[in-house]
Amino acid sequence: MTTKTSTTRTGRRTGRANHFLPLILDVAVPMGSYYLLKDGFGASTFAALAWSSVVPALRTGWGAVRERKVNGIAGLVLVVNVVSLMLGFVSGDPRLMLAKDSGVSSTVGIGILVSVVLGRPMMTAALKPFLVKDAAREAAWGRLMDGTAAASADFRRKERVFSAVWGGVLLAECLVRIVGAFTVPVDTMVWLGSVVLLGAVGAGIVLGGAFGAGPMERMLTAEAAGGEVRESEPALAA
Repeated sequence: MTTKTSTTRTGRRTGRANHFLPLILDVAVPMGSYYLLKDGFGASTFAALAWSSVVPALRTGWGAVRERKVNGIAGLVLVVNVVSLMLGFVSGDPRLMLAKDSGVSSTVGIGILVSVVLGRPMMTAALKPFLVKDAAREAAWGRLMDGTAAASADFRRKERVFSAVWGGVLLAECLVRIVGAFTVPVDTMVWLGSVVLLGAVGAGIVLGGAFGAGPMERMLTAEAAGGEVRESEPALAA
């Protein structure tokens, strides 16, 4: 009994780790390597961006060759790095330097919105680990995503809404920072840009939770509970 329980817990931990693995490889590793190279080893911004693009480039290429599909998050991180490298050549005018920082947010926002239009919401990979916490919810997630659950259509709609909210918030943040770069004093905008970014992230969390993640979690919980009831019915009948 103890061995079975221990194995089950280990399986759950492994399952959760597998959910987070794509985010670690596609987002955490590139971002962490960028700051490590730039701030830790004193590399130039250009060199840090270039080297931090290696992992997402390999992931994108591997997905295209092996799985015949583009890895959405890895591809987006790669595009963001390339855009940043290109914008890095913009120099001279301090206001242009401030405005170019918005290029990353706009690229991410547009990428997320395009993924919604294509029916492959990119933010799902970031959301799933927070909603799927055990085997029952994993099975419920599968039913809701493949259309076999009664609430599948509404669940997929909320999934698109969650990504659309984040895409819209990031685009709005980009526009606000661009306007600020050319209208607000440079010294003020240097710190205000970070405030705007934090405000956008906060808005994404609140709005995304209210209109997307929250309803999805309730549907997932209901579907998981219904699945457990259906599985227990044959045993009761026997």
